[in-house]
Amino acid sequence: MTGPSLLSAEAVERVYRLGREVEVHALRGVSFTVDRGDYVAIMGSSGSGKSTLLNLLGALDRPTAGHVRYDGRDVADMGDPELAELRNRRIGFVFQSFHLLPRLTALDNVALPLVYRGGTPRSRRQAALEALTAVGLADRLDHRPGELSGGQQQRVAIARALVTDPALLLADEPTGNLDTATGDDIMELLEQLQADHGTALVVITHEAQIARRADRTIELRDGLLVPEVPA
Repeated sequence: MTGPSLLSAEAVERVYRLGREVEVHALRGVSFTVDRGDYVAIMGSSGSGKSTLLNLLGALDRPTAGHVRYDGRDVADMGDPELAELRNRRIGFVFQSFHLLPRLTALDNVALPLVYRGGTPRSRRQAALEALTAVGLADRLDHRPGELSGGQQQRVAIARALVTDPALLLADEPTGNLDTATGDDIMELLEQLQADHGTALVVITHEAQIARRADRTIELRDGLLVPEVPA
């Protein structure tokens, strides 16, 4: 008997209330699963519900109705400390805008998520060194974000996401601030790391050419799920 999916969304709805009378239905009954090692693209135009869904999958928000489960466990049953631990230990985030701390070196940016796990500064720096080496930046350890190109900053962000050895990597428009050639390099890096580590990779995008790279495409339109398209 197989165990539960790594991640499942079951009839998920998210409603935002604006004032007393206005409701915005950002998601309307979305259901799908992500298994270990999957490579999934979530595609949709602006306003389709992608960002809302990302927040739910990343345990940054809770659904108004329905269920989001990790390894069969409903996030609605988790308190804030448990959700924080889930995000720190099981989920890696890569954002379009990198979100690196400008005063920290690449090494210290990557080591930062490990602070919450304890351990020695030496062990954290060693893990960060290994992650930066894996993304091809062993020669940029002491550079700050302002001293790096956009592609290099995104590689630092990927290393930071991977340093905790997550089961799931959420990449939100990871090529959005990059030129085409650099964006292709970043996607190839994500795909190689996904294959090497067996990490489930979920890429949120509005670009069809990025979505086509995935094994599965989940399309959102006006908060509704369009039937899945096999690669």
